[in-house]
Amino acid sequence: MARTRAKDHDEKRDAILHRAAMVFARDGYDRASMATLASECGVSKALLYHYYASKEALLFDMIQNHLAALVEAVEEADDATLPPEDRLELLVAALLEAYRDADAEHKVQLTTLALLPDDQQEQLKTLERRLVVLFAEAVRAVDPEAFEGRALLKPVTMSLFGMLNWVYMWFRDGGPVSRDEYARLATRLLVGGLRSLPR
Repeated sequence: MARTRAKDHDEKRDAILHRAAMVFARDGYDRASMATLASECGVSKALLYHYYASKEALLFDMIQNHLAALVEAVEEADDATLPPEDRLELLVAALLEAYRDADAEHKVQLTTLALLPDDQQEQLKTLERRLVVLFAEAVRAVDPEAFEGRALLKPVTMSLFGMLNWVYMWFRDGGPVSRDEYARLATRLLVGGLRSLPR
């Protein structure tokens, strides 16, 4: 007879993923053993292996869950009926809000994705590309003329991600700038720079 899944299975798994992300972010993926992860997560090694057969499987699930949450947040926030600059700011704000309490997961995504097997990397990069496409469409809508006949959309879009991807390094809730204020600042910096490009 198949073993019944506990009612709190998903909550326990999510708690393990979050705590393990903090360990990977603090100590590095290579230095964290399954025994260390179990201890840090407050579970037995046997229970950790019940959820994840290997550290690699844990890492993949961690990054996949993080990226899927980012994509979902941005897709839900997108509103193509808004004025283009407002739409872009809304997407930026949604992404920054999705980063809340996920600094460790985000750092792990940025620094360890390349350690996974190629097929797993490709699955995760597909999620990353979905995010980039969403933002690229919104960036293009701000000033379509700026991109006509020029291969600028990717550099401009990735420049925006450059402003957002490293927020975890310096941003602190309760600091001098709120998430919404930084969303407005980042959007205006990008839009101002875009509109100043020679035609």
